[in-house]
Formats: sequence, C-alpha cells, structure tokens
Amino acid sequence: MNTKNFNLITNFQQKYFLKKNLKKNSLVESLNKNILKSLKNENNTLHILNNKIDLNFKINELRKFKKYQNIVLIGMGGSILGAEAIYQYLNEKIKKKVYFFNNIDEKKIFKFRKKVKLKDTLFLVISKSGNTIETISNLLSLNILKRNEKNIIIISEKRNNILYNLSKEFNLFYIQHRNSIGGRYSVLSEVGMVPAYLMGLNINLFRKNTKKYLEKKDFKKILNKNVVLLSDILLKKKYTNIIFLNYAPSLEKFLFWGQQLIAESLGKKGMGFLPIISSVPKDHHSLLQLYLDGPKDKIFYIFSLKNYKTSETINAKKISNDLKFLHKKSLEKIKNSQKDALIQSLKKNKIPFREFKVFNTNESVLGELFSYFILETVMIAKLSGINPFDQPAVEQVKKFTKKILN
Repeated sequence: MNTKNFNLITNFQQKYFLKKNLKKNSLVESLNKNILKSLKNENNTLHILNNKIDLNFKINELRKFKKYQNIVLIGMGGSILGAEAIYQYLNEKIKKKVYFFNNIDEKKIFKFRKKVKLKDTLFLVISKSGNTIETISNLLSLNILKRNEKNIIIISEKRNNILYNLSKEFNLFYIQHRNSIGGRYSVLSEVGMVPAYLMGLNINLFRKNTKKYLEKKDFKKILNKNVVLLSDILLKKKYTNIIFLNYAPSLEKFLFWGQQLIAESLGKKGMGFLPIISSVPKDHHSLLQLYLDGPKDKIFYIFSLKNYKTSETINAKKISNDLKFLHKKSLEKIKNSQKDALIQSLKKNKIPFREFKVFNTNESVLGELFSYFILETVMIAKLSGINPFDQPAVEQVKKFTKKILN
C-alpha cells in the first residue's frame, strides 16, 4: 500500500494463512460496511473517525488558555498516551513546554513543583471514569486545587464521579468526555484534540484521512487483507508477540499508544498479542540474536521515518582506509542500511513482518496512523469473536485496589 503519508508492506507466510480465508474475506467485507455505517452513530465508539464529528468544546472557549506556555497533562493510559504521541511526533511545530504525569512518581512531582511556577502553568486533568486513582492522586499531590482557579481544565464523563464533582465544587473549566468512547480509542476525541489545540496544532488536519480505509477501494483491500491474516494468527496462537522495531525515535510514544490499543483490545479469552517496543538499531546488539534465532512466536512491525532534511555525512577518508565504507554516509543512511539488512534476515529465516514507512511529519499523517490502527484492531477483534471495547481484567484490579485502600 502506498500513500503520500505512509507505506505498508506485509510479508507473511501466505500458504500458512490461506485456509478458510475465502470465507473470512466475505465476513470482513460485511464488517467493513457495518463499521462505515456506525461512524454516523454518536453513541458508537468509532464515531470518533467521522471527520464531521462535533467535539464537546468550543474553540472560542479554549482560546483564553492559549496564553500559557507551560502545559501539564495528568492522566493514565488512553487519557494521556495519545497526547504524548502527538507532542513527541510534532514537537518541532510546538513552541510550548508540555509535561506529562502518567504514573505515580513522587520525585518527579517534587522536582516539578520546585522548577515550574504553578500559576503560570495550565493543568489539564483527564480521566474517562473521573475516578482514576493515579490521576486524582497526582492532582492532589500537585496541590493546585483552588476555588475559581483559571488554569485548570477537567475532562471526564458527566456523571457522579470525583473529577466531575470537583469541577462543580471548585468552579473549574469542564469538558465532557464521551461515555461511548473508551480511553484507548479517545485520541481523536476531546481527550487528544484539546491538548493538540492548546499545543498550537491544526486539529482539523488530524481527521483528514480518517475514513479512507473504509471508503476507497485500494485502501479497503489492504486493510481487509491484513485484518484476515492477523485474525488467523490470533486464533491459531502460533505467534503471540508483536515486536515494534522502531527506527524512528519520534514515533516511540505513538507505539506506546499502539501497545495499549492492541494489548487491551485483543488480550481476552486466552488470546492476544504482547506488543513490545524495541529501539533499533540499539537493540540489534542486545535482542537481535533472540529475535532471529529464538522461539518462532513473534511478528515484527518495522517503523521508519523518511527524513527530508539534509543530513551531514561522515568524513572518514582521511582517518583510515578501514573506514572507507562509512565515507560520505549520513547517520540516516547507516541506520536504514541496518534496517534493510534486518529485513533480509527476516525474509531468509521466514519470519513474518510488516514494514511501515512514514514519509511526512504533520497532523494528517499521525491522524491517519491512529485511524488505521484503530480500524484494524477493532476489525481483528470482531472477526475473532472478541469484544474490542471492554477490559474486564483491568476493572477487577481497580476494584481490588480500592478495597485495599479502604
């Protein structure tokens, strides 16, 4: 698949997956049509992929918050991973400093309070349930809650929960989190678009290509093919790990977003993939032996980003004849050579992989990547008899935690 934003190449052992695929191809076509219809339903999770969605905030109301040069995001999982991905990938376009509190870390909070003037900082607190323990704990630890405070935004469901009640009690700026959208699917909703707008980005561009994998024939064909193949892999349980081989540092947070999406959506009924982010070529020197010669239980997703900026080349001619192979080579060229060599090894060893070549650094390409992975994951789940939207095991741990704290 070739687009102006990214190219997807799938290299699986086709003969292993061909059985029963004809029937599945018909099912996935029907599924594709049903999902396209569901985009119009405001109460459906996938409504977020509708580029005509009405977000639960008005730009005019948010403009007063753009004066802040420091932004703090407080959240967990899907409430913050999407914004982190946006900030890292589009960092060169963002002129503000953004801090993320996405875990329980006392030292980090202590250092932040000593370093940053809290009154000059905008705090964005996000939790779908409004009761997330880590988010509320970090909010209270920062000690910023005051009545009529003008530098706090709360995003949560509009119902009886801690954050919503605090927003009313302290008269804080509040934005409703859609009940129908779970955290890991929320990046293109208010959860991701409010931070993106406050970072100075064009939020309309994120939705530019959200539906093309359902509407355009060539793109539908690629999506459907990959869904069928990955559903077969999931059901047969031969490959249980997905290794994200990341040759593009600016995509790291996006991959952590994808890790949650895949793990929470598909990890059910004794099935699932364990997504692992591997930083390469660094990990060539620590994990590659296992990848190529260890258990054959892994699929590899290879990510790279085309750098259009002029790169300096190495001048090795006068150093040593032994270094001639590096002369006039850029670091980007060296890294891509290592990637291409790895791909050759994967092919030789008949190890399944997919390669994502990303060509641009803008809102549109990131929105397209978010959309593709959301659609693919949901369709794999539905084709495999899994509910992609719940997380029963996680809810169990939350209940046990509250019981212990009480």
